[in-house]
Amino acid sequence: MIAFIEGTVRKVRDSSALIQSGGLGYEVFVPRPTLERCKEGEVVFLHTRLVVREDAWTLYGFHHPDLQQVFELLTSVTGVGPKVGLALLSQLQSTILAGAILDGDIGLLSSVTGVGKKTAERLVLELQNKIPAHLRATTKGGAVIPATPRNPNERDAIDALVTLGYREPQVRQVVAELIAAVPDSSADQLIRKGLGKLR
Repeated sequence: MIAFIEGTVRKVRDSSALIQSGGLGYEVFVPRPTLERCKEGEVVFLHTRLVVREDAWTLYGFHHPDLQQVFELLTSVTGVGPKVGLALLSQLQSTILAGAILDGDIGLLSSVTGVGKKTAERLVLELQNKIPAHLRATTKGGAVIPATPRNPNERDAIDALVTLGYREPQVRQVVAELIAAVPDSSADQLIRKGLGKLR
């Protein structure tokens, strides 16, 4: 079991980072939030999960232990492998992902690449009662932030931005961040600021 890796980032790829540690180079597959923290030439510390199969030993890494815990929960679901687990963590902010599972939001979950309706339904069925309370919040700079408050204008803003051609997972994340910053934002404010972030 490889619990963590600390080393110098030698190369950043689309979904992985090549990390030199102890004279060896390890390819570590990571979700988008972790990939954004991997800068070539800099030292990183990642919590890891080694997945052993007959044809490959694959190492997955996460800059925060909560991401690793969510990954392990996701991949415990029937039909959800590491690739789909990384896609979910890459395309949905952790607090939105947890909220979608808790709310039974099949539409949002199935909008993620590689996640069909049946898989989304299994995620909800198998994980609704397994998500720890602290994972219903997101992390920023290592500090825990309460989950995004509800705003009656949230749905209108999301629908308007999706109609303009933006992908729903990305729109939801942007709108959630805007509401977290200014909880009583109007729909017009959310749409205008959302466009600024999405362009």
